[in-house]
Amino acid sequence: MTVPPGLRKLVLTAHITTTVGWLGAIAAFLAVALIGLTSDEAQTVRGAYLVMERAAWLVLIPLAFASVLTGIVQSLITPWGLFQHYWVLFKLLIGIFATVVLLMYMQTFSSMAAVAGDPGADLGAVRNVSPALHASLALLLLLVATVLAVYKPRGITAYGRRVEAERRAALRR
Repeated sequence: MTVPPGLRKLVLTAHITTTVGWLGAIAAFLAVALIGLTSDEAQTVRGAYLVMERAAWLVLIPLAFASVLTGIVQSLITPWGLFQHYWVLFKLLIGIFATVVLLMYMQTFSSMAAVAGDPGADLGAVRNVSPALHASLALLLLLVATVLAVYKPRGITAYGRRVEAERRAALRR
């Protein structure tokens, strides 16, 4: 498939922007989670957990979906392909895995926000290490995906070898 360079660059820009945005949002989310864990002020702790739920719905989830979607489009309009190289496949799986975990975790965020919104709830019941742990792991996963994108380690899938063989056979005809 031949795609005009301008369109390829636009999709690449969208993918980089959404992925870097997702990384930055996770880093900010981690900071808010750490504030919620360490602050001695009840309003700050409660506010942190209330903000995390809204930030996840309004920022993390849209950026996660946008990153995965633009990554799929990017792979389909470049020679790398979606299933031809292991590094592309691993990036796709990392993005999908992180997004699914985030979606499954939203129920937990809602529960934590409900407790944080109850002024009678003890701060011990409000504080939870889970958001900081999940954000740290998500940050690590996205950094691995970034390293894969930059270094593009060798390794072609069986499907990629078939596609390459078909290309070579078509050129010989």
